[in-house]
Amino acid sequence: MAVRIRLTRLGRKKQAFYRIVVASSDAKRDGKFLDIIGTYDPMKDPAAIQIDTEKLGAWLGKGAEPTVTVRSLIKQHGAASTETA
Repeated sequence: MAVRIRLTRLGRKKQAFYRIVVASSDAKRDGKFLDIIGTYDPMKDPAAIQIDTEKLGAWLGKGAEPTVTVRSLIKQHGAASTETA
């Protein structure tokens, strides 16, 4: 079972809000997840990114791999190094 760090969509139509979650790669986009590690709100100016760096580091240490989008959000936030993932 591969574990990914990815976004899950919330919010209303045309007012997207995302959670950054840890989920199995087999799970649906808005399906089951293992842990919530942050949020991303693209509707704010500038976009609001909140990440729990302790949880992020723990999951990266366990081998969870972030998606391309989440990796760029982590870099924007400056939370942790994703070079090990």
